[in-house]
Amino acid sequence: MKGHSAGWFVLPSQFLNQQRSENLHLTLVMDALSPLLGKTMVIIAHPDDEAVGCGALLQRMPAPVVVFATDGAPRDAYFWEKYGSRQAYAELRQGEARAALGLAGVQQIEFLQAGEGQFVDQELFRCLAPALESLSALVRRHRPEALLTLAYEGGHPDHDSCSFLTTVLARSFSLPAWEMPLYFRRTDGTALCQQFRVCNGSEIALEPTTEEQEVKHRILAAYASQGEVLKQFSAATEWFRPQAAHDYSQPPHAGVLNYEAWGWPIKGSEVSAAFANFLQSTELTPASPS
Repeated sequence: MKGHSAGWFVLPSQFLNQQRSENLHLTLVMDALSPLLGKTMVIIAHPDDEAVGCGALLQRMPAPVVVFATDGAPRDAYFWEKYGSRQAYAELRQGEARAALGLAGVQQIEFLQAGEGQFVDQELFRCLAPALESLSALVRRHRPEALLTLAYEGGHPDHDSCSFLTTVLARSFSLPAWEMPLYFRRTDGTALCQQFRVCNGSEIALEPTTEEQEVKHRILAAYASQGEVLKQFSAATEWFRPQAAHDYSQPPHAGVLNYEAWGWPIKGSEVSAAFANFLQSTELTPASPS
């Protein structure tokens, strides 16, 4: 074409400046998340929590260890009756977890053991001592450089228990702890997903690439048994921050907690009392997380 050199063209400066800005933003985000980009132990309550909370970040982690703290199968037959038995449902969810994490390239997966079995979904707050013992054994074996867990937000008692246990674990092993949000119920009764209930200025937003979002969609789809539940979650922005200094002697907030609104026979005051009693019995006080 007359007036243009063949094989190349000059990009508009506006486009180049936008690209530089986007690259700088990406660099700043990854620098901020660098504590999680070594060997991180991800401590979550149920198969699929990791898919929602950090399905994109897992793809960037070089050597994550994902720990499922419960079997994902509550005792209430409402959750498992169509699968024949609670055990069959637990085994199905474990198989889905292995398939989903395989898509993210995760090779090290642990299902927290309670004697010869696993901790039962919805009951982790009743098993804090053995759960902490099992988690401590995993930390000694894997030697992570950081911990990532769920926020203390009142969405699910097992989520809050993972938050509490990670705080104690981080202090015991002098490890930095981080957290990510899943869902909670606001004071007006509506649910909010994948955002922190209260921000403190340390939050970091990870915007997945198109390819990472596609993989995250496949990870979510691998949890076929949770398909209807997972429709409410996005494969886009993921939020992280250093774990806040939560007051575990009190429920996450003064309103009706999400699982209370669902009508489960568990109160937030019961869960926080279990945390407080555990700390008192072990003479531990959770210090401000790193």
